[in-house]
Amino acid sequence: MGSMKDERKTTGWAARDPSGVLSPYTFTLRNTGAEDVLIKVIFCGICHTDIHQIKNELGMSNYPMVPGHEVVGEVVEVGPEVTKFAVGDCVGVGCLVGCCGSCRPCNAEVEQYCNKKIWSYNDVYIDGRPTQGGFAGSMIVHQKFVVKIPEGMSPEQVAPLLCAGVTVYSPLNHFGLKGSGLKGGIHGLGGVGHMGVLIAKAMGHHMTVISSSNKKKEEALDVLGVDDYLISSDVGKMQELADSFDYIIDTVPVHHPLEPSLSLLKLDGKLIITGVINQPLQFVSPLLMIGRKSITGTFIGSMKETQEMLEFCKEKGVRSAIEVVKMDYVNTAMERLAKNDVRYRFVVDVAGSNLENE
Repeated sequence: MGSMKDERKTTGWAARDPSGVLSPYTFTLRNTGAEDVLIKVIFCGICHTDIHQIKNELGMSNYPMVPGHEVVGEVVEVGPEVTKFAVGDCVGVGCLVGCCGSCRPCNAEVEQYCNKKIWSYNDVYIDGRPTQGGFAGSMIVHQKFVVKIPEGMSPEQVAPLLCAGVTVYSPLNHFGLKGSGLKGGIHGLGGVGHMGVLIAKAMGHHMTVISSSNKKKEEALDVLGVDDYLISSDVGKMQELADSFDYIIDTVPVHHPLEPSLSLLKLDGKLIITGVINQPLQFVSPLLMIGRKSITGTFIGSMKETQEMLEFCKEKGVRSAIEVVKMDYVNTAMERLAKNDVRYRFVVDVAGSNLENE
């Protein structure tokens, strides 16, 4: 490899317009600095947020856009001031690649709440070059936003942990919900939801999946090991379980009523919103007031929490349920994900897709 100051190009798959169709795209990586790490991408998970972004569903997309923010790769070169990583390390990159470093959230090590955070893609880095994500052969990332993958963890299994995993670990950590014996619920059994079940069960929680249908009931009980499966339209069962949950993590990424989940919470219970929804949600206030319940939300997790979560998953043997695909299948994968037709996370074999030869 050349000097870290050399200009480099790589090939990824990018969306060019709100159709969201991805196709090969060669681009120049951003300028590098003394604390930057050059990463060869090995695997990258597909998140529902990728669909929002490539289709401009949030009204803030810039094209061409290379998505992907659940990146696992190998360090191939480091800048002269990099102290955390060495060539050959297996590392991960999540949703962020930059922050201001001086605001209250940054000083509190919760940089995901920095108003000047820089997204892994569909953003602009400090040198003015657009950020591009992990559906590409290489990335250059500041060492602060890179995490070490614990030895022995499968890189393809790790990918969903870098967004979906930390998205559920962070609220459990922040709100003091890591202790064993709690009763929790996961609303929506998709990529984030399945990680929520696995991580919370590893913490010793009694877990219930809340869903609008029973199509995932057998797998939730037999494969993921949930303790109960609740269909939100089952009035009798909903009434039976009212006022019994310590928390519910709501991962549903489309508009839906909040009242059913609120009715399930016990005194001081928390409804934690993690799904990205671009329409206003509604609820009636007495459901909060009578029970001192709260609706809150958290956003991904900090770099510190991400590293902690990886160590926890290594210790507890938490393994995500994935379907590995090549890059030429990515458009089909996006269509299937939009229909919730995946158990439970697509992971792209980037290194095995010969991107540099496109």
